[in-house]
Amino acid sequence: MADLFVEPGWQRLLAAARRSLERTGGSLDGSVSLATPDDAERLVVIGVTGVHRPVGVSRIAIRLADLDEYLRAAHGTGLADAVGPFRDRPGERKNDAVGRDALLSFAGDSRHATQPWFEAWLDGMRRDGTLTRIVRGGLPFPNVLAVLEALPAADEPMPVFAERILFDTKALADGPVRALVLRALAVWHGLPSPNGAEQERALWELAGVVPDDLASQVLVLNLPATGGLLGEWLTSAAEAHVPLRVTLHQLRLGPLALGTSAIYVCENPAVLRAAAGRATRPLVCTEGVPSAAVHALLAGAGPDMVIHWRNDFDWAGVRMTRAALARYLRACPWRMSSGDYPSDGDVGTPLSGSPAETPWDPALRTRMQESGRAVMEERLLSVLLNDLTSGHASPRD
Repeated sequence: MADLFVEPGWQRLLAAARRSLERTGGSLDGSVSLATPDDAERLVVIGVTGVHRPVGVSRIAIRLADLDEYLRAAHGTGLADAVGPFRDRPGERKNDAVGRDALLSFAGDSRHATQPWFEAWLDGMRRDGTLTRIVRGGLPFPNVLAVLEALPAADEPMPVFAERILFDTKALADGPVRALVLRALAVWHGLPSPNGAEQERALWELAGVVPDDLASQVLVLNLPATGGLLGEWLTSAAEAHVPLRVTLHQLRLGPLALGTSAIYVCENPAVLRAAAGRATRPLVCTEGVPSAAVHALLAGAGPDMVIHWRNDFDWAGVRMTRAALARYLRACPWRMSSGDYPSDGDVGTPLSGSPAETPWDPALRTRMQESGRAVMEERLLSVLLNDLTSGHASPRD
């Protein structure tokens, strides 16, 4: 049989027929039509149907069954073979639906299945087509669930964690499993999807997996300590009121005891930079989501040490403060009350994300929702510096 796609008058007709067959899964019911046909196309349709179409006709139509019958009689092959391989879109949609249902059924056995974040993660992937892409791409979704089942970990190096769970030290270094787990972690902790390596690292550490113990760091000021070389460094830096950046690797070299009865924690390095050389109170800066290094440092706190904790007045900051208060027995909010939240007009940027509870001061959530503004720590800088110089009174002191 000649290639009709190169024959005058057949190209557009067969292309329209192929689209119809793909759309219907190969059904010969229905018709196709051509707008403003040229003479070659008009003559082909006349030859197939035996019905005259006048010159200048604006549109001509032909039944697929008639086209199939003609091709069998004239060329010994049906329409499906004439148009060449085509996709069975109804069949694909059915297979996709079956595959999605299988994934969701498998996910339903997860220990996280009843958690709102887990349901929201699955629903988000269903709505944006990610589940369909997982089905079509044959991506190892069971590996994603296996990782989530094992979280949170206990500050475990990523290669060790990946080998323990997926039997491959590099399984989480890159690729779709890593991306899907990170998406789940962002929903789990109420944070935006990570943008860049630093935000990805912070998410992993929030789940207790440490990608790199040299990259995991904490910025400190005025924090004396005892215990090995790091204790000497911290004490010397505190005496000089010089900021010091400490890595998780250094913190793991040996036990460290913090030599203070109270410590202050902020989110933004601008606060610590402004305090350097002026403030005397011990200050730790998380630089966003608290890293494994932050938690390793605070593990050296004595049983009576009070941790004054604050973050930005946004929903992510509220969640991080709430998590810190739950994690540390002697932690208390630092300038994170409804009374500390600025109320002067259009201060700050618009709040984004899902609202979070503020159990230490329910009125704070209400005020933030009413204002609709996110207020960064820098807005409170003078007040915070005063606290770091004179000491901030709290119910836990």
